Amino acid sequence: MKAPAARNVPALLQALRDEEFTGTVRVSGSPGGTIHLRNGLVGAIETPGAPTATSALLTTGRIDDEAWLTACATEPDADRLGAHLVTAGLIGAAELEVVCTAAVHDGAFAMSLGAAGGWDIGDREPTLVAAPGVEPRALTDEVTRRVGLLGRAGVTAGELARSRPEAVEESAVAPAGRRGGPWVQPRLRGLLDAVNGRRTPRDLAFALGRGLYAVMLDLDHLESQGLIRREARTTPGDRPSTAPRVIPGTADGSTPTGGPLPRRRPGGGTPSGERGEKADR
Repeated sequence: MKAPAARNVPALLQALRDEEFTGTVRVSGSPGGTIHLRNGLVGAIETPGAPTATSALLTTGRIDDEAWLTACATEPDADRLGAHLVTAGLIGAAELEVVCTAAVHDGAFAMSLGAAGGWDIGDREPTLVAAPGVEPRALTDEVTRRVGLLGRAGVTAGELARSRPEAVEESAVAPAGRRGGPWVQPRLRGLLDAVNGRRTPRDLAFALGRGLYAVMLDLDHLESQGLIRREARTTPGDRPSTAPRVIPGTADGSTPTGGPLPRRRPGGGTPSGERGEKADR
């Protein structure tokens, strides 16, 4: 289809919502991302910046690999895979909805932390989707809230996303699995044990099968307790850990007032075809 006229991706998504569009929006950038729409609602977002719902289910062991592969073979259309997982008793309907919806918000948040790019409109590509999906305007509002909440004086959320936290010396020598003492919540202790001074929040999210936003919030808690230290990476050319921005607002949560906005590339092709997919707190 011909892309509606839009100044940026959020405006494009709202226009596609009005048209009840089903298909994909591929956002270019480093590393880029794909937004899956069903009847105008955002059903899934795939970006190297954050784990998908499938990744969250498999990495945490909520659904084991063998059961997942069997389910995919039984229901090859990934759009209907969620219903099959529920019918097969592998996960409850409410839990699956929570996981898929959280992944949509997290993917949009991750894409909001990088540089803007252009976009192309394509046909539907089967994937595990949230049912019924997320309203584009509500998604924009939530991501703007998250970006603003994580920002701090002189440091943007995007810069914090590129930091590589490390444990403070006194907790680094504590017994494995007990950093910070027994008073640290198990969820925070698991994250603390994964911190090694080399992993970014994105790396930690993928390693633990958790959302990027949830990981960044917990890193804030660990830092406030004096258990980790981190310095935002602002060196030009430093490889970003997250995908290009999709939701409006700069990395510090403010609304852009000038400068170029992402536009559809002239002569950009319309990808088609369908494919399957294997894949906050």
